[in-house]
Amino acid sequence: MVKVLITGDTHIPTRAKNIPNIMRKVIEENKPYYAVFFTGDLISENILRFVKSLSKRAYIVQGNMDYLSLPEEVATEIADIKIGMIHGHQVYPRGNIEKLARIAEEMNVQILINGHTHYAKIVQPYNKDIILVNPGSLTGVWSGGYASMRPSLIIGFFETDHVILKLYELYGNKLEIKEYNFTF
Repeated sequence: MVKVLITGDTHIPTRAKNIPNIMRKVIEENKPYYAVFFTGDLISENILRFVKSLSKRAYIVQGNMDYLSLPEEVATEIADIKIGMIHGHQVYPRGNIEKLARIAEEMNVQILINGHTHYAKIVQPYNKDIILVNPGSLTGVWSGGYASMRPSLIIGFFETDHVILKLYELYGNKLEIKEYNFTF
């Protein structure tokens, strides 16, 4: 089984000073990662270096608040599962399921990772062989729309035709973990 970290939208130092200690501990305790997916809006070079230090395979897209030279989208394959990633500012209204599913179809991916909403969400659109994965904001900062204001991240476990996604969300000082299982 292949382990990956899916996170993003830190907005450090403009909206947050740092990654909450509890979330940093989750990241550290689950190392090593085969790959890291970061949905953009990291803002600083320091966060970019941190993300790249977590895995030799660090996939990072440019957020609408980034002024770093990063790709608009990424597509790769892990354990025969096709994965794509965008920041999410390409979709209006924010987080629109139908538009995200259409982007996944256009990219020819089974999983589309996106951020921008700062609201963690894992859904399989009705009648689609696609999974939409939004890790929310690692720092739990505000966004231009409805944000959960809860720090969150996802750790995924991939094997051929199967993925387990564990969503970690911080409610005050209490960490909640929800598990999602998908078979392709």
